[in-house]
Amino acid sequence: MEMSQYLEVFIEESREHIQSCNENLLKLENDPDNLELINEVFRSAHTLKGMSATMGFEDMANLTHQMENVLDGVRNGKYKFSSELLDIIFMAIDHLESMVNSIAAGGEGKEDVSDAINKLKMIESGKIVNQSDTTQTAEIDQANISKTNLNYDQFEITVLEQANEQGYKVYEVSIFIRPDCLLKAARVYMVFDVLEKIGDIIKSVPNVEQLEEEQFDNEFVVTIVTHDSIEDIEKKVMKVSEIEKVTVVPLKISDLKKVNNEDRSDEQKKCFTKMSKDKRKKEASSAKKTTDKKITLSNKTIRVNIERLDALMNLFEELVIDRGRLDQIAKELNHQQLSETVEKMSRVTNDLQSVVLTMRMVPVEAVFNRFPKMVRSLSRELGKKIHLQIIGQETELDRTVIDEIGDPLVHLLRNSVDHGIEMPEERLRKGKPEEGTIQLKAYHSGNHVFIEITDDGAGINREKVARKAVEKGIITEEQMNQLTDKEIFNLILTSGFSTADKISDISGRGVGLDVVKNTIESLGGTISVHSEENVGTTFLIQLPLTLSIISVMLVEVQREKYAIPLTSIIETAIFKKSEIYYAHEQPVIDFRGKVVPILSLQEIFQVPKVIEGNDYISTVIIRKGDKLAGLVVDSFIGQEEIVLKSLGNYLTNVFAISGATILGDGQVALIIDCNALIK
Repeated sequence: MEMSQYLEVFIEESREHIQSCNENLLKLENDPDNLELINEVFRSAHTLKGMSATMGFEDMANLTHQMENVLDGVRNGKYKFSSELLDIIFMAIDHLESMVNSIAAGGEGKEDVSDAINKLKMIESGKIVNQSDTTQTAEIDQANISKTNLNYDQFEITVLEQANEQGYKVYEVSIFIRPDCLLKAARVYMVFDVLEKIGDIIKSVPNVEQLEEEQFDNEFVVTIVTHDSIEDIEKKVMKVSEIEKVTVVPLKISDLKKVNNEDRSDEQKKCFTKMSKDKRKKEASSAKKTTDKKITLSNKTIRVNIERLDALMNLFEELVIDRGRLDQIAKELNHQQLSETVEKMSRVTNDLQSVVLTMRMVPVEAVFNRFPKMVRSLSRELGKKIHLQIIGQETELDRTVIDEIGDPLVHLLRNSVDHGIEMPEERLRKGKPEEGTIQLKAYHSGNHVFIEITDDGAGINREKVARKAVEKGIITEEQMNQLTDKEIFNLILTSGFSTADKISDISGRGVGLDVVKNTIESLGGTISVHSEENVGTTFLIQLPLTLSIISVMLVEVQREKYAIPLTSIIETAIFKKSEIYYAHEQPVIDFRGKVVPILSLQEIFQVPKVIEGNDYISTVIIRKGDKLAGLVVDSFIGQEEIVLKSLGNYLTNVFAISGATILGDGQVALIIDCNALIK
C-alpha cells in the first residue's frame, strides 16, 4: 500500500497525540491516582504505536511499545506514578517529537532511542521506580491464575443462570484481531453484528465504550448465550476480515456461583431476566449507534492546508473588485434590477468575508499548550518551584499571527523562569510562598488580542538596568535621571542588553528580547514592560486580530493612493506651512506641546509632482511605541477595511512598504509600514 498519501495526516495526528500525552502527564503529576488520565495517555501511546508501525517508522513503534508497557503497568497498579517515572516518559516523548519533526522535514524519522528504551525497561524490572506492594501483587496474580473466567456481578450471574435453565449454552468468546488492522473499532462492530445474529451478548471485556474508542490491544472477550455449537461460532466469526484467531470456551455456571453464591428469589430472577433482555438490547444497539455516530462526526471536521485558505482569500478579493466595478456600471447605467442584484451580491460577499476570516482563526491554545512542559523542565533544571497558570487559551488569532508568536513567547517565559522567579530559599526569606507563579493570559479588546506574561518574582532593578544601559552607551548619564521607570524597563528590549551576571544555557547573552520586540512589531503589534521590584514583572503584548484584513486610512499623494494602518495612527491634523520649524535641519511641528518630526511621503516615495500645494499641509500623526512622527499627504480619502496582499518575490525589501491592496475601483494602493518610517 502506498503510504505517502497518508503522511501529512500521520504527522498532524502524531503531533496531536504527543501534545495530549504532554498535557495529561502534567495533570497526572498533581493527580497521580486519576485512572482516567492514565488511560488517556495509554491510549495516545497505543495509537501512536499502531500508526508508526503501519507507516513503517520502526524507532517510533519500538519506543511507543515500551512506553505502552510501562503505562499499562501504572494503570494496573504495578508501578507507582512518580516524578522520576514522569521524567523518563517525557524523555521518550521528546524523542517522539523529534522524530515526527524529522519526518515532517522530509527525513526518515530515525533516531537513537536506546537510552529511553533502556530506562523504560529498567522501570519494568523495578530498578528505577518503586513497585507497589509485591505481596499484594502476587496475591492478585494468583487469584487471576486460579480464576480463568471473567469477573461477573450478581446481576450478570443471575441472567446466565436463567439462560442455562432455559437450555441456552454460555460461552466466553476470545477474538484476536490482526496487529496490522487499521480500523479495529469497525472489526469489533462486525463481530458484534455476527454474534447478535446467533445469540445474546451478556458482557464484553473491555466494555463497549472502550472497544469503540479502540482502548484495547488486539484481543477482546465476549460472553454470549446461544444454541449454536463452538464450531459454528468460530466459523461465523472467522468470516470477518482481519480476524486472526477465535477461541470459544464453555462457561460453567457452577464455577460462577462459587465466586458469588448469593441466592435470589424466583420473582427476583424473573425480574433480572426481563432487565437483562433490556440491557442486552441496549448494549448491542449502543455499539451500532455509537459507531454510526463516529462515522458521521468524522465527516464534520476536515484538515485544510493554510495555503488553500490563502488562495480562497485571494479569489474572494477578486470577487470584491468585480463587485465594485459592477456597482459603478449599475450607477452609470441607472439600471434598477442590476443595482438590486449588486446590492444582494454585496451582502453575500460580506457574509463570505466573515466566513473566510473565521476559518483562518485559531485558538492561542495551539501555542500555549507546549509551555507547561517547558516550564516544568526549566524549573527542575534550575532547582526552582514554579506553577504556570494559563488563562484565555480559547482566545482566537489569525493563523499567520499564531505561527509567528510562538518563539517570542518562549523567550519571554524563559526570561521569567530564569531572571524573574527566585530560588525557593530566597522567596521564603522575602516572606513569599516557596512556589513561584507565572501567569500566561490572553484576551480580546477591540480589534486586538493582548497577551500578558506576569511573574511574582524579583522584578526589575531600575538602577541596575540604567547603569548597564549607560555602560553600553545606549543612554547618557543625563538621560538616566530624566527617563521614567517605564522607559528604563523598556531598555531591556534593546539588542545586546542583558543584566545577567553569568551566561547560562537558558538566558544571559542579551539576545532574545530584542528579537521578541522586532518579531512583534513586524506583526503590527507592540510590547511593553511593567515591573515593581520584589513584586514581579509583566510583559504586555498587543497584536492585531488578523494580518489578512486590516483597517486603514486611505490618503492621496499627488495622483497616487496609499493606505496607512489605523493601529499606527493617533489622529489626523492640518497645519499652516508657517507652523513648520526646523531642528537639526529636520522639519518639525508642535503637536500638543510635543516636538514631532514630519516626513513628506511625496519625497520619500519620489512621487512626480503634478498638483501644486497650498498654504496648508494635511498630516497623519503616527506612533511607534513612545515615538511620534507626522506624515505629510495631499488629501485624506477615508477609512476602509482592506485585504493585505504581498508584493511578491520580485519586489522584496521595498523601503517603508509592507504590502498592497486592490481597491473596489480596481486601483492598487500601497500599504505604508509606519515602523520603518519612524525607525
